Amino acid sequence: MPVKYHGIIIPDEADHKLKAYLSLLQKWQSKINLISPQTLPNAWERHFIDSMQVSELLTIDDKVIFDFGSGAGFPGLVLAMLNPDKKFTMVESDQKKCSFMRTVSRETELANVNIVCERIEDVSRETKPDVIMARALASLDKLFFYSQDWIKSNPTPRFIFPKGEQYDQEVSEAQRNWLFHVEQKPSKTDALATILLISDVVPK
Repeated sequence: MPVKYHGIIIPDEADHKLKAYLSLLQKWQSKINLISPQTLPNAWERHFIDSMQVSELLTIDDKVIFDFGSGAGFPGLVLAMLNPDKKFTMVESDQKKCSFMRTVSRETELANVNIVCERIEDVSRETKPDVIMARALASLDKLFFYSQDWIKSNPTPRFIFPKGEQYDQEVSEAQRNWLFHVEQKPSKTDALATILLISDVVPK
């Protein structure tokens, strides 16, 4: 039977995978710093459900998705468990965090995940993503800078960026260097946060 968290419906099989992911996170966190220690007691809400809500913003046409600065796998690994029909590339430069994500991917039998342990600047530009996302990685302006080669080669990618309460300042700063269309979706887990849906990005 499907389960529901904050109104987000999760298939039973995906829920089992997510719970196994949480268990691995708790185990590994004692050895390496995957997430902020202060958030570990509330990791299910703070990281998992917070990532789950992004799934509702993906469309049927979003087949190839890049997750920049994946860290412990949020939101990309969570979304891969909820969307087995989509391909996710996790980009993370920290070797230990990549090892953790590979362990999660292997033990939960994720066939739709590619973990790239490189800096964003070094990632191959051959694959063109439909969506680029990042959670708690960098400012909006810097995220566009990281993405500029893909923006040039594919003018239609969408961007999904969960942001904190200073998101409006980031939008204003990015508008100095970029033209783009932005929609704001309120977060279901943090009244002060939002999720930015961005398209039609071009440099000024």
